[in-house]
Amino acid sequence: MTVLAAAAPLAPLLAAFVGFLLRSRRAAAALAIGAASVSLVAAIGLAVRFENPFVDAYRAADFAGLSVDFGVRVNGPATLMAVTVGVVALAVQVYSVAYLHDDDRYAPYAAQVSLFTAAMMTVVVAPDLIQLLIGWEVMGICSYLLIAHDRRLPEAPGAAVKAFLVTRVGDVGFLLGIAVLGYHAGSFRIDVVLAHDYHPRDLTLATLLLLAGVAGKSAQFPLHTWLPDAMAGPTPISALIHAATMVAAGVYVVAQLFPLFEGSDTALTVLAVMAAITMLLGALAALAQTDIKRVLAWSTVSQLGYMTGALAVHAPGTALFHLFTHAAFKALLFLAAGAVIHAVGSNLIAVTGGLRGTMPATFLATTAGLAALAGLPPFSGFFSKEAVLASAAHEGGGAGWLVYGAGAVTVLLTGWYAARLWLRVFLGAPRTDAARNAHEPPGAMRWPVLLLAVPATLLGFAALSDGFVDRLGPGTEEVGHFGAALAVPLLLALAGAGLAALMWRRTDAVPNAPASAGAGPGASEAPPSLVAPVAPLPALLSPGDAGARADPADLLPARDTLAAAFYLDAVQDALVTRPVLALARWVKRGDEAVVDGAVNGSGATAVRAGGLLALMHRASVPRAAGAALAGAVLLGLVAAVLEWTR
Repeated sequence: MTVLAAAAPLAPLLAAFVGFLLRSRRAAAALAIGAASVSLVAAIGLAVRFENPFVDAYRAADFAGLSVDFGVRVNGPATLMAVTVGVVALAVQVYSVAYLHDDDRYAPYAAQVSLFTAAMMTVVVAPDLIQLLIGWEVMGICSYLLIAHDRRLPEAPGAAVKAFLVTRVGDVGFLLGIAVLGYHAGSFRIDVVLAHDYHPRDLTLATLLLLAGVAGKSAQFPLHTWLPDAMAGPTPISALIHAATMVAAGVYVVAQLFPLFEGSDTALTVLAVMAAITMLLGALAALAQTDIKRVLAWSTVSQLGYMTGALAVHAPGTALFHLFTHAAFKALLFLAAGAVIHAVGSNLIAVTGGLRGTMPATFLATTAGLAALAGLPPFSGFFSKEAVLASAAHEGGGAGWLVYGAGAVTVLLTGWYAARLWLRVFLGAPRTDAARNAHEPPGAMRWPVLLLAVPATLLGFAALSDGFVDRLGPGTEEVGHFGAALAVPLLLALAGAGLAALMWRRTDAVPNAPASAGAGPGASEAPPSLVAPVAPLPALLSPGDAGARADPADLLPARDTLAAAFYLDAVQDALVTRPVLALARWVKRGDEAVVDGAVNGSGATAVRAGGLLALMHRASVPRAAGAALAGAVLLGLVAAVLEWTR
């Protein structure tokens, strides 16, 4: 068992080290896919053979009584998480071979993906907070490298730097939180940290600091701003970051350390507020995006809010359940989006349309993914999202009803933007020649999408298995338990989707309705009546001209504000970035004037004095005689003064 647990991170780690030395595309692909396969097989073997939690670690260091252990720690959630990471990583590696077939930097890319996978696997099986921190930080480095991979995109370097710096802000708090826990527990070993009896003040401080890191890694308000911009990276990397690594890490760590958070009502209240704002903000921003990947990116922000909301209402197992279903349908959606982008040559929704006929396999897979995202039965998202809302309602109180209310509204919004994306991309008539000439991607891109459609559709039924639910850990009372209350989120999701369909059909009646990104000045001034009956499904599926130019978002009030996510980037820039840069410039000038001035001034003085002495040493006879005479006169004057003062 220990060998299997260690192989999951070590196989991709070794592949990364070797891969950085390779230049052959074929060898790099074989190594990366082989290592991902070994890691997945090890994870599956671990999940199949797992019976009881175990820890196998050795003492790596001891700093003044603070021990650091390296090894593996395996429990139920770790086995499920390892399989999830392995499946998505293998799908991404296979998919990338075709997606980046013309990329001359594929070899280092494949090595970086392997390192990314190894880092997340390290977080999953870490027995010690320091080992966990190493994997946590390596993921940050890999995200920077992979987001900036395509150097032809002018926005890629800035997006990579933004992701790195914003997550680093949270990581400072995360590091301090680990330090507080280790200092008081006398060890960084997770089992020791969880068993220690902390003073309530110290526990609250530590958990709030850890939440700063979670907000950064898992893109929670107010440190969420990096995630949509990270879409500058290759689409397979978006799938990996959004589904099984990076953003999932924060939720997973809180679930594994939940006994600590359970001891701090303050931390859980902060988490509930953060979750409610995040899920609503992400859903509202997704309504008006014109880029396929940015719609999915903002949906990830929103869905992460559901996970942290479940944590806030004492349901860590439910949070993990939604993490696993989300990993399946979000990886599917990003890879399917990559197929669409590959076919039409653009990320813009306006360039697509009518792809149901030319890309039927991608259409069916995306339909499954969007249905799961919207929470429609029998798709996986229905089971996990319903469990989150049921847990919030069961919790009650301020935090519980806050999470439930925000989650219910978000269900409505999610149904709307999922339906809008589905209608705009796949139905109606093609809006461009690229859409008319689109075709299915190569097999290496198509098969990962189709295979991911299976868990996106069926994984929710695992909630009916007691063995699966038991592995999720505590806080799973509402998983797999269905009552009349589930009708509320289902009706909200259907209402959102139906409203989007109605608006999609009716926008053709708006004169000069915009055909692409951005609402025109009058786009929402005179919306058509929204009380007309929704067109029947056969009419929606008809490939005629209806809907060729329609965009339901054209009827949204304040579309530009929604598309800009309430201008929070600008607010962050004004309140944080600019003041920090101004302070940095002031410190730089002070350093140059005072510190550098003192150092450089003393050096310049010594140089000038040395030059003067050198000049005297090298002087001609008349100058030397003059200097000797001046010295003699000076000595005589000194002697006379001394004699006179005696």
